[in-house]
Amino acid sequence: MKSVTIEELEALQQEKITVVDIRPKEQYVRGTFPGAVSIPAEEFQEKKADLEKKKTICLMCHTGERSQEYTQQLSEEGYDAVNVEGGYRAYLRLSLSRYMEREAEEERQKKTAQIERSIITKFRKSIWRPFTKALSEYQLIQEGDKVAVCISGGKDSMLLAKLIQELQRHGKIHFEAIFLVMNPGYNEDNWKIIQDNAKLLGIPLTVFESEIFDAVAGIEKNPCYLCARMRRGYLYSKAKELGCNKIALGHHFDDVIETILMGMLYSGKVETMMPKLHSQNFEGMELIRPLYLVKEEAVKAWRDYHSLHFIQCACRFTENCVSCGGGRGSKRDEMKDLIAQFRGVSDVIETNIFNSVNNINLHRVIGYHKDDLSYNFLDDYDSWKGKKAEILFDDTK
Repeated sequence: MKSVTIEELEALQQEKITVVDIRPKEQYVRGTFPGAVSIPAEEFQEKKADLEKKKTICLMCHTGERSQEYTQQLSEEGYDAVNVEGGYRAYLRLSLSRYMEREAEEERQKKTAQIERSIITKFRKSIWRPFTKALSEYQLIQEGDKVAVCISGGKDSMLLAKLIQELQRHGKIHFEAIFLVMNPGYNEDNWKIIQDNAKLLGIPLTVFESEIFDAVAGIEKNPCYLCARMRRGYLYSKAKELGCNKIALGHHFDDVIETILMGMLYSGKVETMMPKLHSQNFEGMELIRPLYLVKEEAVKAWRDYHSLHFIQCACRFTENCVSCGGGRGSKRDEMKDLIAQFRGVSDVIETNIFNSVNNINLHRVIGYHKDDLSYNFLDDYDSWKGKKAEILFDDTK
């Protein structure tokens, strides 16, 4: 005896079929499968002669059990008869499931719209304006660009994706954007969080896979550094393959000033994370950081306002903590703690750290280098003899 599921029955509706509902008339009136005709079981022997043998007859009862008997009868009499598995109850369950999915989708769309509106309303001052200021001040995105927005699954890259979408909707510059996600070997929980958040936020992902986590799993010295370098290379390569000329990363203001302090305290140099860079290994490609002027506290406020939950780090070394990325202890974490202490002392210190690499007085540094050029203050020290030199180098002035 042949049978079909409700989904298969729906697919057959365009074919030559007749769906027969053998439940009592009062049940049929309250609801039935679309297009079904009513032949109650007690009337079936009398009315089955009206059924066309040229058509497939699909019989439905409430549970799919009683209709088996009538399906067998018709088959023996030369009809192409099929039993509907699960009966009308299965159709009700499927309809309810679809209704709940539609309701959930409508709620998701409302949530997505709320998140999008908040970026240019509630968070206009703390996020949207610094974002657009960085774009303008550092000329990060230009007409005709094709930007690969690189999404790691954390709060920063997810916010960056939403900002880029809003820029496409409301900005004056016309450019393309691809929301690029590399799966380097995430565990199932982390990968699901990334996909679910992208769906909630309305971000269409372009996904590709690599085996970076496997490659660095056995590395004892600086595995995070190697992982980051490899990920960057894969992202550049895939972005170029997709016709992009830029990749956008989610580094923010706090990352910038933390980098300044790390360079000073641990490397004995003054440098910072640049707002954009030409790639040395991928010709024609450029790296940009559109969140360059957005503070991390603003990103966290946006996340918490909408009760969003992102992964922080999903590598093999910290995946035991799906949503937070494990414990602290890196040099960057030390810088975060140090800057937090500074904020308790003065609300201008973090801004001054940032400005320190924007306002360098070359006559007040012992030395500097750029490409092959090296300079020491002794190189032209004697040329500053006289009053002007005294003004420049007298710390009491």
